[in-house]
Amino acid sequence: MFNANLFKIFFLITCCLICQSYSQSKKTCKITATETEDGFLISQNEKKVLFYQRKPRSLDGKFTRNNYIHPLYNLDGQIITEDFPEDHRHHRGIFWAWHQVFIGEKRVGDGWSLKDISWDVAEVKTTSSKNLCTLKAAVLWKSTLWTDSDGKQKPFISETTTITVHAAENDLRKIDFDIALLALEDGIRIGGSNNKRGYGGFSTRIKLPEGISFVCPTGPVEPKPGQVDPAPWFDFVGKFGDDENNSGLAVLSHKSNPGYPQPWILRRKRSMQNPVYPGRHPVQLSKNEPLILRYRLITHSGDTNHIDLNKLMTEYNESIGVLKK
Repeated sequence: MFNANLFKIFFLITCCLICQSYSQSKKTCKITATETEDGFLISQNEKKVLFYQRKPRSLDGKFTRNNYIHPLYNLDGQIITEDFPEDHRHHRGIFWAWHQVFIGEKRVGDGWSLKDISWDVAEVKTTSSKNLCTLKAAVLWKSTLWTDSDGKQKPFISETTTITVHAAENDLRKIDFDIALLALEDGIRIGGSNNKRGYGGFSTRIKLPEGISFVCPTGPVEPKPGQVDPAPWFDFVGKFGDDENNSGLAVLSHKSNPGYPQPWILRRKRSMQNPVYPGRHPVQLSKNEPLILRYRLITHSGDTNHIDLNKLMTEYNESIGVLKK
């Protein structure tokens, strides 16, 4: 027998569940950038994702740095990057820098070690759309060793970096970096460390818990003093912060990058992880066409087998990207 009261109760409960589901689905799309005195905090549903450091900061007046990411949070809200670590005070979160910076034959600084170079973040624009938040920074490289006739520092590289944060879904989050470098003077060259390691370029200074694993498409890899073989991606998995469960940070190098796939510097303790470009031999920057470097970070739950990184790598390679080459 039809019971009208029971039907009404069932109908109301169903409507509430649908509304709740709809509300939650809308909520997952809310990614925002909030400007602070020091930079920009990107969050999803008020849960912190990363912080872009615009304002220069230092440690007792030394190791001044800006134009980098720290903190970077994993999906559980744990901070997984380090800044001013005791072993290498110049390391800083997610950063892109080079030891060798030349104008002609004149060396004008060391951006990796934070010597004689500074970054003037002239402008930052942020936009938010469905499932995305984009931060675009216009940056001028300057040096105390490159000045005009009045002793004023002259910019010699124009950098445009676009960081795109995707909404977390399916136990992972994608964060894209498009870094464009354009010479403002003739004869600009940049290079990594002047040794066989040649480290320099896009770097991640992450916390390194005991037992952290290093995995590439061919399987687990053990770090060594020099470079390891080229790979399109590496996944770094361990128990970060107070988290009792494994989680990972994967670094993907886009196929449009020069030297793709790039060799890597891997470190189990007291250092950073780096897809090396260009190595010890500096490359010249153009005044007409920017050098563009593209990388994607993926923060994820579980170990490497929890997600399909080969599929995600293919997806990334097939994407147009924020910047066109």
